[in-house]
Amino acid sequence: MSNIAWLPAERLAAYECLAAAGLTGLEIAPGLFFHAAEDPFRPDSQSARTALAEIAAAGLTLVSMQSLLFGVAGASLFGPPKARAAFKAGMIRAIELAERFAIPNLVFGAPTQRRVPEGLAPDAALGEAAALFADLGARAAAAGTRLAIEANPAAYGTNFLTSLAEAEAFVALVDHPAVTLNLDLGELHMNGSFAALPGRLPRLAARLGHVHVSEPELAPAPADAAALAEVLRGLGAAGYGAAVSIEMRRPQGGLAEVGRMAERLAAAARAAAVPIPTPLAPEHRDA
Repeated sequence: MSNIAWLPAERLAAYECLAAAGLTGLEIAPGLFFHAAEDPFRPDSQSARTALAEIAAAGLTLVSMQSLLFGVAGASLFGPPKARAAFKAGMIRAIELAERFAIPNLVFGAPTQRRVPEGLAPDAALGEAAALFADLGARAAAAGTRLAIEANPAAYGTNFLTSLAEAEAFVALVDHPAVTLNLDLGELHMNGSFAALPGRLPRLAARLGHVHVSEPELAPAPADAAALAEVLRGLGAAGYGAAVSIEMRRPQGGLAEVGRMAERLAAAARAAAVPIPTPLAPEHRDA
């Protein structure tokens, strides 16, 4: 589950909710996870040791990172040179953090930082982005991690890679083993293509690096455990073996709702006969 579902002050109780449901992985927004550090992307050793010890006590390990460009002013994938440089530097900063804490996956969403400006042709935008992500993929591979490209619906404020099909085609264009696809179920719901997902999974699975269990506007997820069980069953049959993570905003019901959603994910996994793995403790470069 992603830690965007609770406030930093609620983290210990949230970890207990995940552990009670049998969840073993935590996806992080660094600004929330390393909240005690002056710079959450370069946390001091004490802040890092404390944060890692807290999740270890709940049997959790770090499986993914999101909010990669948090705090990076003026970053734009398709902006002027200064904005593109800020974008690239921000992405490299995230890759370095993943290397330090052995985080195997980085979800690239950032809808507003990837808007294609008027006057830039779609093919040119794809070419520019693919060249940059091929370079970032090489950096990610050297750091022992990977980038998972997420489709963001137009309603989230972007016009680039707004559907799963477009994101899949982009990953194929980049053609780097460390640049994978993030399957976001909320995007499928918003674009009206969720019903077709089971039939697409055999082809998609080889490119998938991460899965987000989400609902439109990041409402509490999963809304339908039976529908999710079908997706999990299809992922297992297609050979997908990486993380499946709930992504939802902090709900009005607070931690009680967080606990219910964690239990619902676990129930869907049981119904799909998909085991919840017990991950190995990562080897961090330092704490």
